[in-house]
Amino acid sequence: MLTSGNPSPRDWAWKELYVAALMEANDQKMSARIAQAERAILDRARKLFNASGDNLQEGQALDDALYALRALKSCLELHGGFAIAESPSGDPRSLRANDSLLA
Repeated sequence: MLTSGNPSPRDWAWKELYVAALMEANDQKMSARIAQAERAILDRARKLFNASGDNLQEGQALDDALYALRALKSCLELHGGFAIAESPSGDPRSLRANDSLLA
């Protein structure tokens, strides 16, 4: 049985995959990155389920990450990708939720 304590770097590998999925700018690659991150998150969640000790913080982080990935996947499915907008200088760029163009 797994014990609590300091998880190995391999146990947190899901985080790298999660961030890579969020940061992927290519809509064609994003779906694959999301799927890869979801698998890693679910694998880690299964390990935590069988682990002893207090794993609430990591479990919550896994839940939050999975929720964010599923929301991102839903947006991609509904809208077919991110919109391309012109910046005030006329340069095309991806339109993300935190861009000032949305304000």
